[in-house]
Amino acid sequence: MTNLKSLIQRLAAVAVLAALTACATPTKPYDYTAFKEAKPATLLVLPPLNETPDVNATYGVLSNLSMPLGEAGYYVLPVTLVDETLRSNGVTTPADAHNIEAGKLRQIFGADAALYVDVKQYGSVYKVLTSETIVEMHAKLVDLRSGTLLWEGKATASSAEQQNNNQGLIGALINQIVSNLTDRSYDIAGMAGNRLVYAPNGLLPGPRARQPVKN
Repeated sequence: MTNLKSLIQRLAAVAVLAALTACATPTKPYDYTAFKEAKPATLLVLPPLNETPDVNATYGVLSNLSMPLGEAGYYVLPVTLVDETLRSNGVTTPADAHNIEAGKLRQIFGADAALYVDVKQYGSVYKVLTSETIVEMHAKLVDLRSGTLLWEGKATASSAEQQNNNQGLIGALINQIVSNLTDRSYDIAGMAGNRLVYAPNGLLPGPRARQPVKN
């Protein structure tokens, strides 16, 4: 019995040490060498690919990206203009847009770089005693002048960050109903979009930023 107790204590100590080590490990800095050399100023945000069952995911995420990118110091081509131009050229799905060659996108839109976004999660998830709305997106920035990958990252946001975890079954049901009626996913997509741009390994400030990045 004593040996078993001693073993449990040792295992617990190892688990605590592992957790502390994980918390102390800093985020690996992103290599921005190509980004700094390219110095993109004008961005084209392509319609995001949607890997979720929610048909609103593409435009819910797309409409939430222009503001944080603009505030970060970039000129972002208007979403409506891009959408109409793509459709007039027979491009009607995000997948088709993502398959257009970089040089062709440069020729059509004149942008320096394009942001390719992939929506991994978008919508409400109901569990036994909780309900939350989650948006997860992955993105990459590609130089349209050379086809070079300048940056890639991902971001996630959840309504659970603003909720009491002990909301109970009734609270979960209410949150689910509210999410369905108000499209809470759109607001959460705004949070995720901001994190994508401003996270520690997010996009560098653009040329119109108030405090441009120091090389």
